[in-house]
Amino acid sequence: MRLAVDVMGGDQGPAELLHGIRLGLAADPSIQTVFVVGREAELRPLAQSIGLTDSRIQYHNATEVLTMEDDPTVAVRRKKDSSLLQALTLVSDEKADAAISSGNTGALVAGATFRLGRLEGVKRPSFACVMPSRTGAFVLLDGGANPECTPEILVQFGVMGSVYSNAMLGIQRPRVGVLSNGSEESKGTDLTRAAVSLLRKTALNCTGYCEGFDLFTDGVDVAVCDGFVGNLVLKTAEGLGKTVGYLVRTELVENPSPLRKLGSLLAAGGLRRIKSRMNPETYGGAPVLGLHGSVIKIHGNARRDALKNAILQSSRAVSQNLNCEIERQIAAAMAAIAAGS
Repeated sequence: MRLAVDVMGGDQGPAELLHGIRLGLAADPSIQTVFVVGREAELRPLAQSIGLTDSRIQYHNATEVLTMEDDPTVAVRRKKDSSLLQALTLVSDEKADAAISSGNTGALVAGATFRLGRLEGVKRPSFACVMPSRTGAFVLLDGGANPECTPEILVQFGVMGSVYSNAMLGIQRPRVGVLSNGSEESKGTDLTRAAVSLLRKTALNCTGYCEGFDLFTDGVDVAVCDGFVGNLVLKTAEGLGKTVGYLVRTELVENPSPLRKLGSLLAAGGLRRIKSRMNPETYGGAPVLGLHGSVIKIHGNARRDALKNAILQSSRAVSQNLNCEIERQIAAAMAAIAAGS
């Protein structure tokens, strides 16, 4: 297992991500190589200062950085020696099995599509975001890569999400639903109604529409939507999680009442477990499904634990050989739709 990690594009700076690499290597002895991609002259002394001296580290110099302010398509063309593109190039040249970046989201999708190419039959790559539910987790596609979609593209998101849910979350026959504003067949838009109709022609376990409250109450295993809606769901859930955490901390920890402080001490273990399940960094990052090779996007503000978990996630995803299964099931789904037309 060989990984390429872009450590230059995140908000926390490369030192924090180097800590994440150190933790990831310690947690997974099966990793053969981690390419640390960025300005080598800057990164080597940083790594030494934090104790990152693992022999599996190799530095891959990149002189440019894609910032969050860069226009994705322009930057991909002009900043060819950026750390983000160099990490992807290591995958396209088959020197690495997967790339991880916390950099510019649009540039990552554009660069990955250009450098790696789409899998056979895949119309658009998709961000697959794993999010917590009442007793487990569900996969949301698309998390923001494709704000405008066709019904066929949503079907393919359903296929990719189902494959990922089965392989990575261990869910047999994942329930696939199209996110809508109601469960009735008359609800939704022309896009969502057409997508449900096509999904029912495939071998997927399509449950029709799913509503917002189904997402976090075990009502669905794979939620399908365009990237505009998906990104709104993702950011809203993250904001709500932070707000709930703030309210709990304010009422139980910072409140001067002795009884509340005692209650918070007694409930500390449970609260820590809830916090862990609600923390996006627990789930690593969002894989970009539908491409040759493996690419994972971590949050721009990601800290060391997020990168550590993304490294473990990448290692497992590559071992599961997801891309072959995605190609097989995409072909089967498209054939079933064509036969049913």
